[in-house]
Amino acid sequence: MAMDERKQRVLQAIVALYGLEGEPVGSGLLANYFDMAVSSATLRNEMAALTKLGLLEQPHTSAGRVPSAKGYRYYLDHLLENNQPLDHETAARIRAAFAGLDQEPDKLAQGAAKALAQMTGYTAAVATPRSDDLCVAHYEVVQVGRYAAAVLAVTSVGYVRTRVAHVNTGFTREQASALAALLNRSLTFVAPADLSAGLLRAVCAEAGPELMPVVQAAAAILQDSARPHVYLGGEQSLLNWPELSGYLQTLLATLNDEQAAARMISPPTGRTTVFLGEDFAPAMPGLCVVSKRYLVGGGLTGTLALIGPARMPFPKLIPVLEAFADELGAGMSGRQKEVFK
Repeated sequence: MAMDERKQRVLQAIVALYGLEGEPVGSGLLANYFDMAVSSATLRNEMAALTKLGLLEQPHTSAGRVPSAKGYRYYLDHLLENNQPLDHETAARIRAAFAGLDQEPDKLAQGAAKALAQMTGYTAAVATPRSDDLCVAHYEVVQVGRYAAAVLAVTSVGYVRTRVAHVNTGFTREQASALAALLNRSLTFVAPADLSAGLLRAVCAEAGPELMPVVQAAAAILQDSARPHVYLGGEQSLLNWPELSGYLQTLLATLNDEQAAARMISPPTGRTTVFLGEDFAPAMPGLCVVSKRYLVGGGLTGTLALIGPARMPFPKLIPVLEAFADELGAGMSGRQKEVFK
């Protein structure tokens, strides 16, 4: 049975109507959607045909139809019109949201996740750029009390990382200054993969055994610099979608594991990608993740994603997600960007 134009229009309409209320779509409601240009009887036949094709499901004997996972995938691959322009009001809200965010990269990522969630009503996730070539460009060591040192590191893409180390023998400002010079001489612009045990032993030996915890804190920051950090916004909105309730605990556990969350939302290409729950292992039917890379510069990219039910209004949300990705990439790169005119 072939997918002709009318079947495509019916499937497209059912996806849109089901997305509004989350209720099965009957032939009467569908006829109203088409302004009675197609009879209910004809629409019932088309719905039955789409059900045989596996693109629709009938939750109950007397109920209407809902899109299946296969139906959503067909809609996303063949029927989604991803060229809807962003309206000026929404564009202005996005500009205003970014204008009010802290421009320090980690805080910018965290703020963007919260702003995107607030604007859309869905859970948002932002993964910071990841690269094996990321390294620390500068270290500072600060005395924090008599027995503690704070190690501050600025990565090669502008992130600021901090760790505190305890020094049993006490710690002075003079030691902080000398140790900062040693770290900048030995551990800056070293890729995490090149931080060998031999190099670390040599730096610790030069610092002295009493200051080894501070060197280890600096090394930990270096190793951490290549890992993406994931910031979430609007996690509570996941409670709004009954179709996600069966595996909500698993989903939240995944999102709160930074490495697992980064893998979950990472798109395979630079194009906006829509993952359905059946794409994950274990499968999470009814789930949807819409993700987009943002470009930081130097070939580095991060990921921005919206997480919610498969019945999300894709034509409305995708332009918002892509605008956020443009603004976030510009902010992370330190560029001023006027995306919307």
